[in-house]
Amino acid sequence: MSSTLYKNYLLQSEPNKFSLDNLKDGEMIVNMGPQHPSTHGVLRLEVVTDGEIVTDVAPHIGYLHRCFEKHAEHMAYNQTIPYVDRMDYLAAMNSEHVWCMGVEKLLGITDQIPKRVEYIRVLVAELNRIASHFVAIGTYGIDIGAFTPFLWMLRDREHIQRLLEWVSGARMLYNYIWVGGLYYDLPIGFEKRCQEFIDYLQPKLDEIDTVLLENKIFIDRTANVGILPMDVAINYGCSGPMLRGSGLKYDLRRVDGYSVYPELEFEVPTGTGLVGSVGDCWDRNYVRALECRESVKIIQQCLDRLQGDHKRTPDFDPQAGCPKKLRTTGTQELYFRAETPRGELGYFFRTTDRSDMPFRCKGRSPCFSNLSVLHEIAKGCMVADLIAIVGSVDIVLGELDR
Repeated sequence: MSSTLYKNYLLQSEPNKFSLDNLKDGEMIVNMGPQHPSTHGVLRLEVVTDGEIVTDVAPHIGYLHRCFEKHAEHMAYNQTIPYVDRMDYLAAMNSEHVWCMGVEKLLGITDQIPKRVEYIRVLVAELNRIASHFVAIGTYGIDIGAFTPFLWMLRDREHIQRLLEWVSGARMLYNYIWVGGLYYDLPIGFEKRCQEFIDYLQPKLDEIDTVLLENKIFIDRTANVGILPMDVAINYGCSGPMLRGSGLKYDLRRVDGYSVYPELEFEVPTGTGLVGSVGDCWDRNYVRALECRESVKIIQQCLDRLQGDHKRTPDFDPQAGCPKKLRTTGTQELYFRAETPRGELGYFFRTTDRSDMPFRCKGRSPCFSNLSVLHEIAKGCMVADLIAIVGSVDIVLGELDR
């Protein structure tokens, strides 16, 4: 295609950030995606290359726009939960938990939530966190060229999917955590089955360390690649494993202490440059693997409490705290945030008096902020390393585009 024809083609499609007129000798523009498995969704990367070296990169988003914010502004708070599920569809329980806690704070009913409900919420959210990290680690292995870890992680994730399906009736989009309570109590025998899964999972996590994280080829492909300094991560608003991989011990479950997390014991893993440099691709993946172990600890504590001080009783109603009419009592603004597998998910509400839906709802996506730092950490890398860098960010386009 001639230069003139290519320029005319660009004018008819989505505009590029980089201009052909500004390219240096030997440089060219390569589009990676939006239909490409390594972009983990419909993400288009506009890459400027000089041979095999990436000189600049710009992500183009908007291919999976879900109109979430507009839906939220035209539906009652409890009716929005299924749309919340479809943002980060790999961690729907975590997203539901954030939304419901935000609405409960907005309505002033936080103190009315029974402790058993809170422990169940944390239990299912941490199960979903492990399932989400398993997808992130497994697909990242495929990006690098390791297929067996992906099969192992999807095999173990299937156990979690079945547990959550038993609880809610759905495998991925649950609509289980409701404003003020839950859709239903845990099924009879769930605690025992969940305990069996936790006992089964412990040695499997050790196997993943051996076959993937300690694998020399995997280390060579990820160590000292895509290094994200802590100050750059902070300035770009990165959160979750992206930020903790750069060495900052910042987890909203500890910082904000919401739900029953202050009553639970767990560590906040950070990147230490164990096999490379602090904040590289390996560190980010390592943090996710360590978080799976911490989630197992949290689940075990929740199970102990749900079978102890907060065990099921014949008169327990998981919907006792659900208000029949979700109406605000005045005009107010509120921002609520919490820790999902990808970082700080937040919702900003602006309400009007005695309304059952927000006048304005804004979702703060951790994937959006995490991806925005891509051009900073990808300059100067090889094209093959760009694949490793994008995979280490762990994005979900449904949440990124919203």
